[in-house]
Amino acid sequence: MQTSSRKLLVVLIALLLLGFVAYLSGGFIRHEDFSWGKLLHTVRGANPLLLFASLIAIYACYALRALRWKVFQSNLGPSHFWVIYKITLAGFSALFLLGRLGELIRPVLLARKEKLPVADMFGIYALERIFDIASMAAIAAIALLLFKSNPSVLEVTRTTGSLLFLVVIGGIAFLVYARLHGTALLERRLQGWLKGRGWRRKIAGILMGFVRGAQILRTWGQLTQAVAYSAAHWFLVLLVYFWVSHSFGGRLGTISMGEATLVMAFALVGSVFQLPAVGGGSQLASILAYTSIVGVEKEPATAAAIMLYLVTFAACSLVGAPLLAHEGLSLGKLREMAEHEKEAAGETVAQQGDPAQ
Repeated sequence: MQTSSRKLLVVLIALLLLGFVAYLSGGFIRHEDFSWGKLLHTVRGANPLLLFASLIAIYACYALRALRWKVFQSNLGPSHFWVIYKITLAGFSALFLLGRLGELIRPVLLARKEKLPVADMFGIYALERIFDIASMAAIAAIALLLFKSNPSVLEVTRTTGSLLFLVVIGGIAFLVYARLHGTALLERRLQGWLKGRGWRRKIAGILMGFVRGAQILRTWGQLTQAVAYSAAHWFLVLLVYFWVSHSFGGRLGTISMGEATLVMAFALVGSVFQLPAVGGGSQLASILAYTSIVGVEKEPATAAAIMLYLVTFAACSLVGAPLLAHEGLSLGKLREMAEHEKEAAGETVAQQGDPAQ
């Protein structure tokens, strides 16, 4: 099959899968009561200026990610913002095209571009995940604490939010301890798990990867910068959820920042269950939050959920996919590279931990 034919086939398959996700979304909220005509009417009435502002904000989010990575990388060797920014867009495009397997592409490409060891890049990747996981937990906690639910579930939501905050604080304390005292103590205690097999080895590898990643930050100034970039990044993402919701008007146009935070928290949890090119989990989770908690009708909720996915997950491919092509990386090569790195990471977990899993 010729290259152009293959590309056309990939595009057609992606469009079909996207339509299938939309169909599933309709079924998820009781297909017999769902009006596709009302959905199309909602999409046509969206405010293009708010959607365009959301698109610009998402690319600014990737810039903030690149700046944070630059802080992490500065202690290891060369650290160039534009190189990191372009590879960040390319890497997230690979994530969009391949699903979770594509997460491994970005550290490998950055290692090649900056001429640094791949192991060091995976250490930075592990540190990045620490910040993102902590941010997600904090977002979920804030959403639960701010959400004004009915009295019967208010206490449950507040208690859950408080527990999540305690988890975040405990995780931060653990990483500070690991940063000050090194990894030797934890490595000795996990030695049996690291040498074993199955889930214990994987968990031990993840913990060691996170702790070794924490060693990359050498000064309090760098930590402050990283926290500031993370806060700015997630605030911009929240604005995207707020703007996309308001772009559709109606009940969506009255959503508060607290409700937008709750929708974002649901979508972040749902994004764990992601299919290549179409996602799935984040859309369904967003629809659930919109309809069951915020009180949005089914059709506007579906339209907003799909638009959020396109802006927050797929939009990076507008620039990132051509960058991947410029690097000479086809979809097949990306998959081969990701599978090779995943296999290599699995073989060295006992020695270096496993931040790639």
